[in-house]
Amino acid sequence: MRHRIRWMGTFLLCAAMPALAQDAAIPLADARAVFSQARSQCEADGGHLWGASLCGPIMLVDPRTRRIVASQADAKGALREQDGVFVGELPKETNVANTAVEWSGTRWTQMLWPLPEDEGKRGTLIAHEMFHRLQPDLPIADARGGENPHLDTLEGRYSLQLEWRGLASALQADGDAARRAAVADALAFRADRHRRFPEARADETALELNEGLAEYTGVMLGNATPQARLQAALHDLQSHVADPSFVRSFAYATGPAYGLLLDQFAPGWRKRLGDTAMDLGTRLREAGGFEVTTGDAALAAAAARHGGAALRETETARERERLAQLERNRARFVRGPVLTLALKHMSVQFNPSNLQPLDGVGTVYPTMRVTDDWGTLEVEEGAVMRSDWKAVILAAPDASGAAPRGPGWKLALKPGWTLVPGTRPGDYVLKGPES
Repeated sequence: MRHRIRWMGTFLLCAAMPALAQDAAIPLADARAVFSQARSQCEADGGHLWGASLCGPIMLVDPRTRRIVASQADAKGALREQDGVFVGELPKETNVANTAVEWSGTRWTQMLWPLPEDEGKRGTLIAHEMFHRLQPDLPIADARGGENPHLDTLEGRYSLQLEWRGLASALQADGDAARRAAVADALAFRADRHRRFPEARADETALELNEGLAEYTGVMLGNATPQARLQAALHDLQSHVADPSFVRSFAYATGPAYGLLLDQFAPGWRKRLGDTAMDLGTRLREAGGFEVTTGDAALAAAAARHGGAALRETETARERERLAQLERNRARFVRGPVLTLALKHMSVQFNPSNLQPLDGVGTVYPTMRVTDDWGTLEVEEGAVMRSDWKAVILAAPDASGAAPRGPGWKLALKPGWTLVPGTRPGDYVLKGPES
């Protein structure tokens, strides 16, 4: 999504944290090697993929200590030169994530230390995040939406995973006829999902034109050969099956797959992304002239070809637990007493692989870190980001003191900000110095 607010997905943070407990330092020689790899990747591309160079400022950040090793000086002189790189510390009001970030007068590619040890995975991550730094300057349509609550339902998850399986079969197909048949299956599952859920096309397009294109870029520039790119795309399709939720992570899987297929069926497709906010599946269907059949009998036959029976059984069991969790969330964040934090100049850090839609309210983020005019919020056991992104809702605080905290969250308020009773008994809201 290309919201006008600042948000940061921290998809790789979870995998990195165990190593940090053993060694949180960023060796300068290792940092220089990362910068060299990034420079080699973007110079080898030469601006071919997107018509512009991905080379630019990079900062590596230790999320525990917030120490920085950067590839160049910042515009405002906060970093100091040391052994050919630049070091310093990121202030507490700045979130840390694998993302693009504006800090100290410079737009950076920010990555969390340590990076993956595998060269291909490291290269994929580097190019993915370099794309995000360049992305605002590229002629890509600004798609609106991106919440994707349908991808947490039984039918949404079922059709998405069948689509992934169709895409994997297409990428591995031996011959054009088999490839076209597998693509047609994938597109049929997608079309049926978009028919069932009226907002699905717009929501999915928003994430595909953001994280999907970024991950495609990572696969293309982070892997040196066509076979390595194919394996990286197949890895993305398989690895995300285990995500607790697909609502914000699905495009990491579909982006590279559709991108590689579009490279085959529609060379030059990347130059036409500014004309309209069209989803990648529709672009592939139109470019390849695919006939997509979505009748019940055709869909059942396609599902049988991709293991649909066992998948539906698994997803039916998950749906029972989802509905139970939905009721618990409603009791906690809708019917129970809450604290509502209004958002004005928000920056948010979160894990996109575990989000839980809360119908009619917003999305439950099991973990998140938010900074705004009022201070910093850290959440470890759930909070709701309202659908309009104008407020965060928390279970009511234990007390409304200067450093309020509640079940699984803590709030550091800036001077002049306090909590005051809300309209319902037990509710609280923020009151600022100008209120």
